[in-house]
Amino acid sequence: MDTRERVVIKLSGRVFSDNTAGELKRYAAMLGEINDKVQPVVVAGGGKIARHYIGIARELGSDEASLDILGIEVSRLNARLLIAALGDHAYPAVPEDLEQVSKATSSGKVVVTGGLHPGQSTNATAALIAEKVKASRFLNATDVDGIYDSDPNKNKNAEMFREVTVKKCLEILGSENSAAGAYDLMDIVALKVIERSKIPTVVLRSEPANIKNAIANKITGTKIVV
Repeated sequence: MDTRERVVIKLSGRVFSDNTAGELKRYAAMLGEINDKVQPVVVAGGGKIARHYIGIARELGSDEASLDILGIEVSRLNARLLIAALGDHAYPAVPEDLEQVSKATSSGKVVVTGGLHPGQSTNATAALIAEKVKASRFLNATDVDGIYDSDPNKNKNAEMFREVTVKKCLEILGSENSAAGAYDLMDIVALKVIERSKIPTVVLRSEPANIKNAIANKITGTKIVV
């Protein structure tokens, strides 16, 4: 019987956009290594490739639901790239709904998926997967070091939280732009799922070493506490 904990890791779409082969090899090596201790369930973001397609389709007049589906398809292609990099460590197919994810985890291999449902960010998808597979934690690997009191890309004096409550996250989120391709660190659906199932969650910069350290409870990002 497999007694390993399951850990859901949302990977920034940047991983699939920049220096792709080399980046994916680094992440695959890390995931193969931690797979001895935990079972990773990875959710691939769409990144700038998804935003590129969504932008063009929006100019062509596509509705938001169709744009969501376009983003999901790109994230699933990204998932296939990571599966290729993982080789025998990976479950060979990309699950397309929560039941398929649950079935895939029974293989004991690294499971990689993309988006699942229109209207949900990959952050929300990752939180729902963490809930479904009873993950011991959810690591949201992003393009920044953690959650700040304001946008660090716009405010050089922004301060990062070491711990932050779901309530505070919702306050920071404020009036979120929920258009396809516009999701940021967390969104309301992801936060509500984290809250209702009390899922231990960390937002951290997407680097293999950071993720490996977080698995070992050496956390460099922001803990979200319920």
